[in-house]
This record gives sequence, C-alpha cells and structure tokens, in this order.
Amino acid sequence: MSKPAAALPVSGTVQQEPVQARARVKTRNKDFKQSDLAGYLFISPWLIGFLLFGLIPLLMSLWLAFTDYDILSPTTNFVGLDNFERMFFQDARYGRSVAATFRYVFASVPLRLAFALGVAILLNTKRRGVYWYRAAYYVPSIIGGSVAVAVMWRQIFGREGVVNAVAQMLGMDPVNWFGNPDTALWTLILLAVWQFGSPMLIFLAGLRQIPAEMYESASIDGATAWNKFLSITLPLLTPIIFFNLIMQTIGSFKVFTQAFIVTGGAPLDSTLFYSLYLYNRGFANFQMGYAAAMAWVMLLVIAVLTAVSFKLSSYWVFYETDVR
Repeated sequence: MSKPAAALPVSGTVQQEPVQARARVKTRNKDFKQSDLAGYLFISPWLIGFLLFGLIPLLMSLWLAFTDYDILSPTTNFVGLDNFERMFFQDARYGRSVAATFRYVFASVPLRLAFALGVAILLNTKRRGVYWYRAAYYVPSIIGGSVAVAVMWRQIFGREGVVNAVAQMLGMDPVNWFGNPDTALWTLILLAVWQFGSPMLIFLAGLRQIPAEMYESASIDGATAWNKFLSITLPLLTPIIFFNLIMQTIGSFKVFTQAFIVTGGAPLDSTLFYSLYLYNRGFANFQMGYAAAMAWVMLLVIAVLTAVSFKLSSYWVFYETDVR
C-alpha cells in the first residue's frame, strides 16, 4: 500500500512577496509625494504671484463690472448690466474708441507683418555683417513701447519737427500731423510699423528652416524669384505668419502708450484707442466699475477674434504633418 503524498511546505519567500511589494509601493508613493512637494516649492513664487496679481484681480474685476465702484465712495452698489447698457447705447465716445481701435489694428498689423517679412527676406543671407543689421533692426521693438520713443515721435512729427523741416526743404507746406484727424492716426500706425523687429526675427527663424534644396530645384525648373516666393516661401511660412498675426493683433488691441503720450486721443477722438479710453474712465474719472466692464468686453472681443482666426486657419495654414 502506497503512502500518501506529504503536503508541500509553503515557502517563506512566497509568503513575504506580497508584504515586500506593498512596502515598495509605499516607498515609491512616499518618494513621489516628496518630489511633488519639492516641485510645488520651486514654483510657489510663480503660483503666489499668479494668485495675488492674476487670478484674484481678474475675478474681482468681473465682480466690479456689475457695480458702480468709483474708488472714492465707501460703498459699492450692484448695478447689474447698467454699465454694459450705458457702454453700448449711451456712450458716444465708446463707439468712437472702438472704431479708432479697429482702424488702427486692421491697418497697422498687416503693414507691420509685410514690412517685417520683407526685411527678414533681405536679412536671410550670409553676407558679412548681417548679424549687426539684425540687431540694429530689432532695437526699435525693444524700446518702441517706451515713453521716451513716444516723446521722440511727437517731436519728429511736430510743427517744428524733422518731417516738416524736410518737407519745407522740398518746397512743401508744413503739415499739422497731430491736429488733423486724417493724419494723426497714420502717424501712430507708422510708429507701429517701425516696431517690426520682433515679428522680423520670428520670420527670419522660419526662413532659416526652409530647405535650400527646394529653391535649387525651383531654379533648375526655371522659376523666378517671385515664383519661388509664392510657391515655396509663402506656403511654408504660413504657420509663422499665423503666429505673428495672432500675437500682433492682440498687442495692437492693447496699445496705450503711443496714443497717451503722442496725441492723448486727439483730435476729435480719432486716436482715442480702447485702452486709452478705458484708462481715462477708470483713473481720470474714477469710474472703475465702468472701466472693468470695458476690460471684459475687450477680453471677449479678442477671444472671439482669436477663435475665429484659429477656425479659419485650416483653410490657409499648412503644416508639414498635413496629409494632402
């Protein structure tokens, strides 16, 4: 008669494996939490700054947009949509500021981008000293928004300025550039075009990414410089053009210093840009609730225009990953 098989002993290693696995998981979780804590500590200055100077003021401005807050009064009353109703249906200067801003944006942005692209193409060479030219052309964008440049621009186009002096030398009558509604806006548009350095550098970076072999192949096929520009340069630069278009449009809607220093919104509110009128309402007339409502309208308009631009970009912006 055969003996029954003896029961196999349970290995101690097998019994300890679940315990050791749980211990390893706890150790990893502990290390992960410690690394998270270190990361949050490193970004805490930015987080604190964002909360104190970004998110909280943003939410407060949204609340103030529905009040009659004026800084001076001890009490603030909730007025609902009165600020927006006044803005759209009662304030004539608000309409003029919107019109002046849109005229400025739709004129200055295309001209600045076209000029920046042209200069970038000229500087996309390997000629001697081209780096110095790039730096020189970028300088106006660094100091272009400063008060000093705005004062300089006011002197250049003043009655006794350089522009009128040159015009008199050529036998022309001096022009009151800032006193005429037809010319005052264009002086500020010209100042914006002069600040083309930032989009120029971005265009230049995009041009450097276009393979030279494509131009060589086009030359072999007999393509002219204009054909190369339309068939190679422009299509491959459409993502860069789109980026510059969005950034420059947003920046142009927020223009303030040039109009504040050079013209002050005159003459006849032809240069009363939106940001300048917002400033006058909030800090000159102490109508902070009304100014906050204006700020939120500007935010919504910029957001809508940006969203529409992204939607329309699928029809004219081409990426390398696109499948055709």
